[in-house]
Formats: sequence, C-alpha cells, structure tokens
Amino acid sequence: MFHPIEIPFGCVMLFNVVDLKDGVKIEDVELTLGEMCNVVKNNYGDDNGGFIGGQVFKYAGFISEEGSVGATPAEKEKAAKVKQGEIAIITYWKSFEQHEKSHADALFKEKFSELAEFCDDTHELGYEMLWQGVPE
Repeated sequence: MFHPIEIPFGCVMLFNVVDLKDGVKIEDVELTLGEMCNVVKNNYGDDNGGFIGGQVFKYAGFISEEGSVGATPAEKEKAAKVKQGEIAIITYWKSFEQHEKSHADALFKEKFSELAEFCDDTHELGYEMLWQGVPE
C-alpha cells in the first residue's frame, strides 16, 4: 500500500483536484477515498486496464516563490485559495483511453460518486510525459 512506484516513460498522468464542501475534513473522506483507490488498483491494473500507479496528496498551503513566475506573492496566494482543492489524486496510466474506460466502469463510478457527495467540485486534467529523471 505504501510502496514506491515506478513510472515508465511514455505514460499519461491524470491530476484530479478534489475540493471538499465547507465543513468536510479530509478525515471524513479517508475511508471512501481509500476504497476508491483500492478499486482502481485491484481492478484496472493489468495490461487491459492500464493503471500503473497512483498517489494521493493533501494540500499543505505552501506556494513556491522560486518556482512561480508572473504574479506577485499576494496574487499567487489569492489564486491558490480559489480552487486549489484539499486533495490531489495523481494516477499514471498506459493510455488516456484506458483511464477513461476504467472510470466509465460501474464499479469505479459507484465509489467515485460516494466521494463526490463530499465535494463542491472535482476536476481531472490529463498530461503526457515529456521527461523524467533521477539523480546520477
């Protein structure tokens, strides 16, 4: 469950921002989130399913001044408060098509709809890998 993951070059990454309703805490959705992640891990991980691995993060509130360009610190802070979401779910797939097929499946939809009950908004953005590396 907490093992390191290896991400092969050429995969796609889906970045899902989860914005919880006012008054809902991360602790309120941990079980639902864990069950949803297990459904993905246990049902869509073969060659046909395309799931490679994933990670879940909670928003910590820090904004990198060194890695941000174009806005003042106050503007960056304001933008981060608008729709940063409390949770980020990052998943890696062999293809976008496999991701979409898994998420259209009734088993996944059931678990995702349970999480969605706690949310004001979720949005999932897809990215194709251009580079990866490790220290030499």
